[in-house]
Order: sequence, then C-alpha cells, then structure tokens
Amino acid sequence: MKKSIFTIVLAIGIILPGSAQQTPAPQQNGAISIKGVTAHIGDGTVVENATLVFEDGRITALGAEADVKGTVIDASGKHVYPGFIAPCKSLGLIEVNAVRASNDQDELGEIIPHVRSLIAYNAESKVVESMRPNGVLLGQVTPQGGRISGTSSIVQFDAWNWEDAAVKVDDGIHLRWPSTFRRGRWWMGEERGYRPNDKYKEQLTEVETFMRQAAAYGKGAAKEINPPFAAMQGVFGGTQKLYVYADGEREIIDGITIAKNSGVQHIVLVGGYHAYKTTDFLKENNIPVLVQFTHNLPVFDNEDYDLPYKLPKLLTDAGLLVAIQNGDASNFQTRNLPFYAGQVVGQGMDVEKALQLITGNSSKILGIDDAYGTLAVGKSATLFISEGNALDMRGNQLTHAFIDGREVSLETHQTELWKRYEGKYEGE
Repeated sequence: MKKSIFTIVLAIGIILPGSAQQTPAPQQNGAISIKGVTAHIGDGTVVENATLVFEDGRITALGAEADVKGTVIDASGKHVYPGFIAPCKSLGLIEVNAVRASNDQDELGEIIPHVRSLIAYNAESKVVESMRPNGVLLGQVTPQGGRISGTSSIVQFDAWNWEDAAVKVDDGIHLRWPSTFRRGRWWMGEERGYRPNDKYKEQLTEVETFMRQAAAYGKGAAKEINPPFAAMQGVFGGTQKLYVYADGEREIIDGITIAKNSGVQHIVLVGGYHAYKTTDFLKENNIPVLVQFTHNLPVFDNEDYDLPYKLPKLLTDAGLLVAIQNGDASNFQTRNLPFYAGQVVGQGMDVEKALQLITGNSSKILGIDDAYGTLAVGKSATLFISEGNALDMRGNQLTHAFIDGREVSLETHQTELWKRYEGKYEGE
C-alpha cells in the first residue's frame, strides 16, 4: 500500500510540475496610448498611422488624429489587432488526454444539455496559456461528446478562476447531429471507409422527440423539474443559441429544419463541410456558419483536394456570415487559428476579410460583438500588437497583449523551455 501511494504521488509530480499559470495581470492603472500603429479594425477596414488609446479597460480614442494620453507605446511600423476568438473548443476542460483526472470535457450520457462547461473551466491551464502568444485571447469553452453535449460559455484567457474568466455565461447548447454515413468497423470485420448509417432515421427521431418534449415542457407547469428539458428553454426563448454540428448536405438541412420546427430561435451551423451545397437554404434561414479549420484534407476521394482550404471563401462569397473554428483538431492546435485564416488569403480572400473570420464575424456569431471582436471606441481593450501580419506565422510576433486593458504575459511553458535551452549548445 505504501508503495502504491508513493507511485501515485510520484506520478502526480511528474504530470503536474509547476502547474500554476503566471499570476493574472492587475487591473489597468492609467491610460495607455499605442502610437503610430497600423490598426486592423476587424470589420474589414484599416487605419494607417493610428493612435489607439484605452483607459479602465475600454478603448477611448482611435484614429490618425487621436491625441496620446498616459503611457505611450511607440508601435511605429507595427500592427494592432483585436484579440482572436476561438469558438467550440474544450480549452481549459482537458489538460492531458492520457490523464483521466484532468479530463472534464465529456460527461456520461447522450442528451445532457444541463451540463455546464464553465464550472469545470481551469483558468490555470497551460494549454490555455499557450494561446496568448499567437493573439488568441478569448474562447468559447464547449463540452464534447454525446448527442447534446451540454452548455458552453465564453471566457477570456487571463484569470484567477472561472468566475473571473467569464465573458458570457451559458451562451449556447451544442447538438451533434447524427450522420447519414459511418466508418467501417474494421475490428469487427467490416471494410474500412464510409458506409450508410442504417440507424440515422432512428437517431434523428430521438433528437426530434426530445426537442419537441423540451419545448412542450416549457409551455406547461411541470410539477417536477426535469434538468435536461429545463436547460433547453433558453434556445426556445431566444436567450441562448443552438449550435448544430453537421457536415453533410442532408444532415445540415435535417438538423436546421427540425430545430426551427421545434421552436429554436437562433441556430448556428458548426462544421458545415458540405455547406457550400446548401447556401441558398442557409441564407433563407439566416444561419451563420462556424466552419472547420482549413489545415485539413478532403473527406471523400472525389472531392477537390483544396476544398478545406477554400471552403470559408466559398461560403463568404455566397453571402453567409462565416467564422473559423478549430474543428476536431487537438486543443493545443487552436493557437494556429490565425494561420487558418491566413490559408484563406491564399485562396483569394482579401486579408482584412480573412481577419474577420476570427474576430468580427466570430464575435457576431457568439453574441459578444458589443464588446469584443473589433477595435472601436467604447469596446473592450482586448487587443495585441504584432511585429507584422498576424495571419502569417512569419509576421505573428507579438510584443504586447491586453485583455480588458490589462497587459497580459506572453510567457508560456514553451517559451520558458526555449529560453532555457537556446544557449545550451552555443560555442560547443
């Protein structure tokens, strides 16, 4: 028994060495002016040689003629951007995939809208900390797994705890629509590759039945509280959004149609791999799309090799409101968010429109555009200064970052190791 206890303690020590994040930044004290900078507003416009002033966490002046005030940062030749936003990720809910005790992204059950991600959010996560040096300063903390995974919340990435981190609490519920296809179970003797899902209709009916029952529950006077039904009332009342994860043409149409027929007020399509085939339907129903990350391969052999690269542009050109989310990639890869947008520039999209895919458009879709996503007087001073083009990994070199006006650290576990070992072999 003593040996077992020692082994457990040793394992914890190995897994969590110096696990605490840096101390969160103090509240802004006095005005700060960023002078001579190229300001990328996040709505498609650029202000050259701008001065941006913020005080008490809010932008108070922005423009070429704005007067400097307080502490001055000379950013001549540099660029300022609104903080990038990462939707639909379990950041802060899982630290080490192989360590079950650090994994709070999924709960037991298939239909669990009442499970709230926010209360499990770890503000000291090293994965979250690693987002900031690339300009990713906000995220939608989203539960994973199951058919209805739970309720997400939006946080900023420099906080003592989940209460401090919260930007928008319980913003939406996440529904993972069943697929009409499934992969062959090779371990059961089936051929690899895709085959029809013969349970699709049954799974669709299960979701539709639940949605209708939840809507009926809200119209009556229940004698006992039903937590899953009660948790759905926000999507019927319009105070929350329903995020429908669907990729195929049929799945997209079925999921959105059933959700709307059930009384859901605000729907967001997540994934939308074949959304370019349904653009008229999506426009007719005013459905925005959180499209998959672009560093990906086509799913089917008969598709264009560059479909994932150009999909955001195809949907934007069709007149849809589009933003990029990190899809099924690992959480740590979320720091590549600006480079996913940069990939779309390579497909012919204007660089400022591509920037909107991870700033202004994201904030509109998530419902936080009153304070975040663009640089404007009165909005939160959640922004960063970069040496060059932040959508290009060669130019994405941050010198300063601010969240609600607080200057946050750009140090991470990775930068500490880099500095520790960079001179180890010099001169040898």
